[in-house]
Amino acid sequence: MLGAYYCKAGDSQSIFDNLNISRSVDYRTHLNSYNIINMSLNSLPENGNTYENYINLIKDTLRDDLMEAYPAFRDKSFRKISDMLTATNDEFIFIIDEWDYIFSHNLYTENQADFLEFLKDLLKDRPYVALAYMTGVLPIKRYSTGSALNMFKEYTMLNDPSFEKYFGFTEEEIAALCRQQTILTLEDVSEWYDGYQTRDGSRIYNPSSVVCALEDGVCKSYWTTTGKMDEVLFFLKYNIVEVKEYVIKMVNHIPVRLEIKKEYTAGQGRPENRKEIYAAMIIYGLLSYNDGEIRIPNKELMLEFESSLEDSDFDYVAAL
Repeated sequence: MLGAYYCKAGDSQSIFDNLNISRSVDYRTHLNSYNIINMSLNSLPENGNTYENYINLIKDTLRDDLMEAYPAFRDKSFRKISDMLTATNDEFIFIIDEWDYIFSHNLYTENQADFLEFLKDLLKDRPYVALAYMTGVLPIKRYSTGSALNMFKEYTMLNDPSFEKYFGFTEEEIAALCRQQTILTLEDVSEWYDGYQTRDGSRIYNPSSVVCALEDGVCKSYWTTTGKMDEVLFFLKYNIVEVKEYVIKMVNHIPVRLEIKKEYTAGQGRPENRKEIYAAMIIYGLLSYNDGEIRIPNKELMLEFESSLEDSDFDYVAAL
């Protein structure tokens, strides 16, 4: 969507003219006005699973694309990607998806600071950067003591007064989707996938699971296909004594009060106490947090928590 709006390689006016953005005073100023660099950082190299292979895949892909767009560069030598981009004398909008892939998958841990330096060199204070969007799960503020990427404004599930309603489907959107089929009702979908909410109390639904349920015509847990449900047991095992009291309450549908002020961030390392554990689980969407209360948001996740408690390390908790 962002690429379609900003990219000057095509004319997308007919797509956006009837949408809310067309009422912005700057709508036509930015429409189809920029070069776009679209990067998804979740691709691992085929020729070897090392950090050097990973970062070289990113750099080589960028170099190849730039030389295709600027044929004159083929006869020149550049030390860095940033030097190539500066030499274009053009402005670019960067759209970077899954920026935190190596952090959230615990890959190349010894090289993660180097990866942040690569992004810093590519994006920070560069004349060719008109705008940069980066999406991922984990915030970045506290990773580096040098604040390598402190030029970004972050929006997360734990702290976002501006865009929180776009993190999932709203109840109005769910109702409209349910009316398009006759198998699942709004009540069915709400029981399974509701449980998150914005600061003003608006309901937010897990979009991925809702889509799967409506496509399949059945409500069930779809988190197991995302790879993130292993995080439930992963986080709970860090500090069983600290968390078991709250886990007992939440699996019995009792919310617990805990003030979470600091977010779990990329590269932070293992959460060491109860607040850090729950902050991590909120960021991943495994728990909902509103007005100082933490809870298991819906039936889908309740089943996953109950399944996690069957692990032998939780015999006492599971018995309760």
